[in-house]
Amino acid sequence: MEGLHLTADLHDCRCTPALMTSAAALAHLCRGRTLASGLTVVGEHWHKFPSYRGEPGGVTGMLLLAESHLAVHTWPERQAVTLDIYVCNFTEDNSQRAQALMAALVDAFRPERVQRQQLQRGEGEPAPYEGELLLEALNERSFYGFRFDRRLVSRSTRFQQLDLLESRELGRTLLLDGHFMTSEADEFFYHEALVHPAALAHPAPRKVLILGGGDGGAAEEVLKHPSVQQLTLVELDADVLQVAREHLARIHRGAFDDPRVQVLCQDGAAFVRATRERYDLVLLDLTDPETAAGPLYTREFLQQLRGVLALGGMVVLHLGSPFHEGRQVRELAALLRATFRCVNPYGLHVPLYGAYWAFAVASDAPEPAAMEPRELRNRLAARGIADLQYYNPEVHRAVFALPNFYAKLVADVRTQVPAEA
Repeated sequence: MEGLHLTADLHDCRCTPALMTSAAALAHLCRGRTLASGLTVVGEHWHKFPSYRGEPGGVTGMLLLAESHLAVHTWPERQAVTLDIYVCNFTEDNSQRAQALMAALVDAFRPERVQRQQLQRGEGEPAPYEGELLLEALNERSFYGFRFDRRLVSRSTRFQQLDLLESRELGRTLLLDGHFMTSEADEFFYHEALVHPAALAHPAPRKVLILGGGDGGAAEEVLKHPSVQQLTLVELDADVLQVAREHLARIHRGAFDDPRVQVLCQDGAAFVRATRERYDLVLLDLTDPETAAGPLYTREFLQQLRGVLALGGMVVLHLGSPFHEGRQVRELAALLRATFRCVNPYGLHVPLYGAYWAFAVASDAPEPAAMEPRELRNRLAARGIADLQYYNPEVHRAVFALPNFYAKLVADVRTQVPAEA
């Protein structure tokens, strides 16, 4: 019968040890995630293997579903897990439920590396949707996703799982640890919003520092400002840079090879501690706080970052989704307020991120939110910047006009507050 068959091999799992060795704990997890995904449990069987040569035994088990089955096997000595989910799509399409269950189980085992397979089974009518469906969680209860036609790269780097996929809608799309980073089709939403509100508010940015940004999209936008004489890009993961150079030219458009650009592969926090340069703009183009970039979201680091700003310099970063990650947005905004005299939150919808997304400009002087459209138009014309797909003077004012729920989250940071010395 036609249906969707998903498998995943999980390596170097960092989950609670009981999930690898206890039949009861594993069964409880699988039952709960299965019911939460909307599938129906009709039976189950679990078996705990004995210890062998001093190593704890693993667990194998199966949930029988009205829609078909879930099978799991753990190897605690290797910190590995295999998952097998099959759903029949005869009376209704259960594909999204299967994908949600797989995503929830992978998240629970916290693997360093994942190998996935997807198979459309049966000889019936073609499935209404084709391609591998990848879901991302906005929080514990909210998911979104896209279908992809093929995988171009899938590797475990020194720091994270890196995947590059391709779809007819998004083009080539970069994922890190299962999180959508950038795509050829929609990158301009994020990169133009990250760069131009602050860069246009600065009268003539000359030195720019990008921490992260290994796809090169932010660098490409910065280089549109002719006053820029030096751009330093510090990316932690060499594999991200290599994949971007080889596969994402439509995003970076040769920015890595511009003579004004210096690309360094090292830890951004260490670079900031050591540098004696002073920058007009610092762009934090990072993964989320719960990733390897976590140390760059601390108060200590932001205070160090303030020390590398030139007079009138600005820091720009993204904060997350105000609706789905309200606590994170509020806490990051508060850290900025405790460090800088002026914090300007703003936001826009980013298609690849599945939500309205929060950003902020922090500084001790300029007020990007106060820029008038006429002045912005004059600066765009003087700098010869015309090839923008999202940003314009009217959009500039719009992104700083916060929806009420977002404004309430950051109500304490939108006015000038003296920062600690």
